[in-house]
Amino acid sequence: MDARHQNANTQTAIWNGSSGRAWVAAQEVLDQMFKPFEDLLVDRMCAGSGPRVLDVGCGTGSTTLAAARRLGAKGQCIGADISAPMIAAAQARAERDGSTARFICADAQTHAFEPASFDRIMSRFGVMFFDKPVEAFANLRLAAREGAELCCIAWRSASDNPFMTTAERAAAPLLPNLPARQPGTPGQFAFADRQRVSSILEQSGWAGIDILPLDVDCTLPEQALVGYFTQLGPVGLFLEEADERTRTQVIETVRAAFDPYAHGTEVRYTAACWMISARAPSA
Repeated sequence: MDARHQNANTQTAIWNGSSGRAWVAAQEVLDQMFKPFEDLLVDRMCAGSGPRVLDVGCGTGSTTLAAARRLGAKGQCIGADISAPMIAAAQARAERDGSTARFICADAQTHAFEPASFDRIMSRFGVMFFDKPVEAFANLRLAAREGAELCCIAWRSASDNPFMTTAERAAAPLLPNLPARQPGTPGQFAFADRQRVSSILEQSGWAGIDILPLDVDCTLPEQALVGYFTQLGPVGLFLEEADERTRTQVIETVRAAFDPYAHGTEVRYTAACWMISARAPSA
């Protein structure tokens, strides 16, 4: 098995296992924290009349559902994600809300979308996990109509996002086997390098590429912070197997490390991201 295939299998296992279930459990907190990004994408992607929108890496469906609400009967919104637990949650939300949004459990890198069927393709933190990103964006290009717009939000580097790495930096002395993040590999910061992202889009057939820094103030309730870092990310994965003594030590140490971000009942930080846009070339 080559490394890329192994990475693909790893991502499938992660998002269909404990990480996928953790995101479902934390859905309300995450939706609130990332609401500013949802608003940016929906405002941009739902301008105009009657678009058919694909939401890549839709997770539990918040952005897809928001786009469907904005477009109403004049549009069609489809969310795709590799995680069966998250897609099940998204479908349940759509049914509960009476939404026209549809969801499919699929790997956007390889899924056989109907050719030239989408007017807009968007993603909020969902495109950094492909093991073959050029092939993935080429596949999305085939699914896009001529002149269709692509708009994705992705994280910049780990160094630009100290909040996002606080837990693992603080826990590292207590969890010596905690793996270091590898630049360029599938994961949260895979799109840190702007030139690499531009090259991926160029090689996959997109035109009009524009990649701009995007800094957004985010918040979450202080009472949700411990649940956030014990369920999600590298530390959350390792705490699943930790003994009670280690778990208690890690929680106390990591919570203290977040003190600079805690302001009374609210945790605040700045998310350093890229706003990535491109269009499908016309013949």
